[in-house]
Amino acid sequence: MWTDGRYFLQAAHQMDNNWTLMKMGLKDTPTQEDWLVSVLPEGSKVGVDPFIIPADQWKRMSKALRSAGHDLVPVKENLIDTIWTDCPQRPCKPLITLDLSYTGVSWRDKIVALRSKMAERKVLWFVVTALDEVAWLFNLRGSDVEYNPVFFAYAVIGMNTIRLFIDGDRMMDPAVREHLQLDSTLEPEFKIQVKPYGSILSELQAVGAGLSPKEKVWLSDKASYALTEAIPKAYRYLTPYTPICIAKAVKNTSETEGMRRAHIKDAVALCELFNWLEKEVPKGTVTEIIAADKAEEFRSQQKDFVELSFATISSTGPNGAIIHYKPVPETNRTLSVNEIYLLDSGAQYKDGTTDVTRTMHFGTPSAYEKECFTYVLKGHIAVSAAIFPNGTKGHLLDSFARSALWDCGLDYLHGTGHGVGSFLNVHEGPCGISYKTFADEPLEAGMIVSDEPGYYEDGSFGIRIENVVLVIPAETKYNFKNRGSLTFEPLTLVPIQTKMIDVNLLTQKECNWVNDYHQKCREVIGAELERQGRHEALRWLIQETEPLIRVQ
Repeated sequence: MWTDGRYFLQAAHQMDNNWTLMKMGLKDTPTQEDWLVSVLPEGSKVGVDPFIIPADQWKRMSKALRSAGHDLVPVKENLIDTIWTDCPQRPCKPLITLDLSYTGVSWRDKIVALRSKMAERKVLWFVVTALDEVAWLFNLRGSDVEYNPVFFAYAVIGMNTIRLFIDGDRMMDPAVREHLQLDSTLEPEFKIQVKPYGSILSELQAVGAGLSPKEKVWLSDKASYALTEAIPKAYRYLTPYTPICIAKAVKNTSETEGMRRAHIKDAVALCELFNWLEKEVPKGTVTEIIAADKAEEFRSQQKDFVELSFATISSTGPNGAIIHYKPVPETNRTLSVNEIYLLDSGAQYKDGTTDVTRTMHFGTPSAYEKECFTYVLKGHIAVSAAIFPNGTKGHLLDSFARSALWDCGLDYLHGTGHGVGSFLNVHEGPCGISYKTFADEPLEAGMIVSDEPGYYEDGSFGIRIENVVLVIPAETKYNFKNRGSLTFEPLTLVPIQTKMIDVNLLTQKECNWVNDYHQKCREVIGAELERQGRHEALRWLIQETEPLIRVQ
């Protein structure tokens, strides 16, 4: 079982002795390909279901195996499907239509923009395979996948045709028919042909068979090997990121405003939760599961709440060191005044997606816990306050977040930030902030990412401080080569617990950052708590945003 640093502890806890844990990214861990080559008898065939492996991974694996005298072969029948007799049906839930007040751009205008990108690359067809790209392109959302407001569908866009591959009677919904103008007389290039989801392969094969020399079909290299193979190699145009992926990442004014609103509502819910926890935790009756449920309860009271954006990571004491921990009855600890509590949670609202982590202590933190927390905070501030040239890729900012930890010989085994969708997937490309080398796109104004350094002490505690931040233009004294500069604006406005901070470890500049951030929390969230009549949570907010004073 290969997994990355987020799951080392969890995998060790959850796997029995039939499994061997392969810790990806560590010096002595072989890749899957290298391991296969080391154990396979000469001239072996390795079978993979071609529908569940991306084309780029197939290419890499196939090349490595071939050079060692083995073959990677597509398996017609998935072996798990063969034995999984009571496999549930693929979900096919109703769709949500989003109007211009949420999306800022109509689906027709998005199609026009896509076709102009196709024309630039001299491509006749574009195949949309990522679920969030289909949802974004048509300004539709669904609930086929838990926590992600997407639905099972493919789309094939030609220069004058649109085909949407989707199952179920959800296309009969009058709101959806009106939104997609299915019953209107439209110019032929905007008429959507609705096809069964399962017919994508045969339709693509037909497209491939009808191409003249030099005609191309554009696909993501993350599309499945099966779909990619439907188009003969000479006609394929593959890129790591599609124009939809890049357009989706750069939020327009309506999307940005929606994200701001969503984060204000989210902060209101969390102020309510933390105020409640401060009172209840000393009684010894609050478990990780109760706290997670309470967070959902407060969020669900907010306007346009749809669902959570991922399973809540509610972890106290040693459970906090499990980076993607989810409380279950067997592991469910009771929160106490003697342990650090880490809550990483988020929601899908109709106007935006949230993801926020706060780490708190309901008693008196030790000097060491405060020291570690403050290094993480220094890293968080270093990224949030960073000013960098236009065209900078996120991975260049990753070491900013680690510098204070590195100075003391500490680190964390996950990336520092990921792209966040606008009422879409809480993790999205093509940008991110990570030490892992991946083909991330440069950051540009309008992109939204997370800033979430951490530190985890196995068996003791976990610390993470996460805000969702918006990339904005920065004003600088000079402007080298006229290229302009960027910085971040926090969208998350939830207090950072000051009793966990060792103020003596902060510079004056960092101290000012915390005070300015808390002033903004107090003003913006305070006004909304007041408006919603949540006076007790407002008192909590005011108390938690008292300015830090650094003794000179």
